[in-house]
Parts: sequence; C-alpha cells; structure tokens
Amino acid sequence: MSVLNDRNILLIISGGIAAYKSLELIRLLRHEGAHVRAVLTAGGAQFITPLSVSSLTGQKTYTELWCLTDETEMGHIRLSRESDLIVIAPASADLMAKMAHGLANDLASTTLLASDKPILIAPAMNPQMWNHAATQSNLQILRKRGILQVGPEPGDMACGETGWGRMSEPRQILESIERYFKPKALSGFSALVTSGPTFEPLDPVRFLGNRSSGKQGHAIAEALYEAGASVTLVCGPVNLPDPQGVRCVHVQTATEMLEACESSLPVDIFIAAAAVSDWRPVQEKAQKIKKSSSTPDALRLVENPDILKTVATKKKNRPKIVVGFAAETENLEKNAKAKLKNKRCDWLLANTVGPDDQGTEKTFGSETNQVLFLSADGPEIWPRSEKKDIARMLVQKLTSALASPNKKGRKKS
Repeated sequence: MSVLNDRNILLIISGGIAAYKSLELIRLLRHEGAHVRAVLTAGGAQFITPLSVSSLTGQKTYTELWCLTDETEMGHIRLSRESDLIVIAPASADLMAKMAHGLANDLASTTLLASDKPILIAPAMNPQMWNHAATQSNLQILRKRGILQVGPEPGDMACGETGWGRMSEPRQILESIERYFKPKALSGFSALVTSGPTFEPLDPVRFLGNRSSGKQGHAIAEALYEAGASVTLVCGPVNLPDPQGVRCVHVQTATEMLEACESSLPVDIFIAAAAVSDWRPVQEKAQKIKKSSSTPDALRLVENPDILKTVATKKKNRPKIVVGFAAETENLEKNAKAKLKNKRCDWLLANTVGPDDQGTEKTFGSETNQVLFLSADGPEIWPRSEKKDIARMLVQKLTSALASPNKKGRKKS
C-alpha cells in the first residue's frame, strides 16, 4: 500500500508558467491514494483554471479569501488544519516572500500563516529572481522555520534564459512527498558528515585547496536527515546552501575541520566525504609572498591531521560505522583497498576524478557520480547516478547495517 493512501494534501498553486505541472502532480497524488484539496492564487489562475484543477482533485478549488460561502463551508483555518502536508507547487518568489515575512493578504498566504502543518515548497522563477539576495534571504528564513524544499532545477526557462529556477518535475515532487511520509529508518541515530574542500592559507591572498564542490557530502547529509537521523555537517568553503534540518559547522582548514568533528562526537555514523588537503604550509605568511626566482619559504609544507583515521581509530566515542571517501586518478580499486585498510574505516566509497575523454571533469562539481563501494563483504560497483541517488543508496546500506544485530559495519580484526 502506498504511503500516501488516505493522506490529505493541500496543494497551493501560485503564479508562474510552471503552474501547468501542478495538474500532473495532482494526478500522481490521486493515483497513489491521496486526497487533494487545492488553493489557486490569482497569479496561478492566469495559467490554469479552477475548473481544470477541480476536474483532477474531484473537489472544489479555493481561490478567494473573502468568499462568505467558502468561509462558511471551508474557511482558511480549516484548510490549514485538515491536511497532513501542505505543498506549494509552484512556489513563486512573491509567495515565498509573504511566507518569510508573515504577510496574509490573500487566501494562500492567510492559510499558510494560520497553519500548524508541515509545508513543502517547490520554487519556480526566473534565474535572476532565484539568485537575488532577497529571495535567498527569504529562503534561509523559511529553512530555519523547518520548511521543506524540493528544487529548483537548472535548465532552460520559458522566458528564454537559462539557469537555476525550473520547478522540479511532478514525479520528483511526488517522491519528496513520499519520503516525508515514509517511516524514518534512522530515527534515533546521530550522524556526522564532512563535505567540501579545505583551504590552507599560504598568505593573505593564496591558499592550497582543491576542486571539491561539496555536492556529494551535502547530498549525504540531506539523505540522512530525510531518513530521520540527527545530522551535523562540517563543511569547508562551498558555494552551496546549508541542507535543510541539518546542523552546519563552517570551517576553512583541515585543523578546524578536525576540531569541529571531535567536538561533535559521539555519533553513531561518521561519513568523511570532504576532500581534505593533505598538507598545509609550515607557517602562514603575514604578508603577500612576492614573486622571486627561488621557491618561497611559505611553500615548505607539513602534513595535515588525518581526520578519517583519527575518528576511525578512537578507543572512546568511535562511531558504530565509519565511512571514508577516496578520490583517485588511477588504479582506483587498488588504491581504494589500501586506503580502506590504512584508515581502518568500515566502508569506503571510491571515485575517479579528473577529465574524461572530452575534457569534462568526471566528479568534482558534477551532478553525477560513479563509485566503487568497499566493505568487508567485498567490492561493489555502483552505476553512475545523480549524487542524491548515490547518497540514498549509502543511507540504505547504513539503515540495513544498523537495523540488523548480525550485520556489523566494521570488519573484525
């Protein structure tokens, strides 16, 4: 039986060309057994009609705040309280701003302000509007309040521009709704994830770093949170928003990352997805290093602390499962097996980095990943997939290992 069977979903459809996708979302929800009521804003009604919405929901579509009949039969208070989840698709920049600042001048915004139910938004707007500081500030406010989010996605827009702002496809939104209602397999477990690169300063201008985007680590933190875990994410310098529902600690250097990790212990799960710099300068120069014919003293390096091995070899507060990552340019399986043994972690996910035959980076910054999964049970090759899907595959492994008393993450020595 579907997790959506007999669930009550209130769908708010705001203005934007993506409103047409909401009709398919209604069809998918009904197919899974959900009961759908809909609120169509004035902007949304410029793109689809109340009749088309009602034809798919099988119920009246609500549009006006000041309709006495609606307030008698189904007022905004009842609309806001009788649902199991409120979904806003599309969520326009205007409606997100109203939500962030508590405005209530139409049926949709009034219903949201009167609600005590969880809310999932599927933003859709022009890329410039999405990237505007005001929209991003409003998004952070909503996230801090626990608002759930799916999308937006990158691509071509109806306005002719290209960038982030496309509403997620109805099937993706449906999957997010289903994940919300699924039993939380990792509820009661705690997880610590590292993500992104570290930057080791040489002087006030330069640093040692790498091309890690943090997309895989952030996706893992999100997937753990979706599975019910209490998640702390320690991340280096990335150009990514903090994952929703996750406690985030921002650092720059490997030393800062280790300190943040150790202060976050104990946890049940530790996943070291960050691409930590192996070295740092012996001493950071106080002034910019000037060009010279000889190698500057600032390039004398010392090894950074090994965060993964430090956590994996702890006698006290060692996590139940420790997972490492290995980025390799050659001999993937051989090098990964050596790292698994040396670091004394339980599992290791290895991937190949660097350009492919067309000169495009395979992993760093990419939306997809292909990994070799190593454990005491031997190697597994996971097919190239979206990084979010890789994260969910890993969470499924963790769920299975933690749920079974006969399954141990750590290989006995």
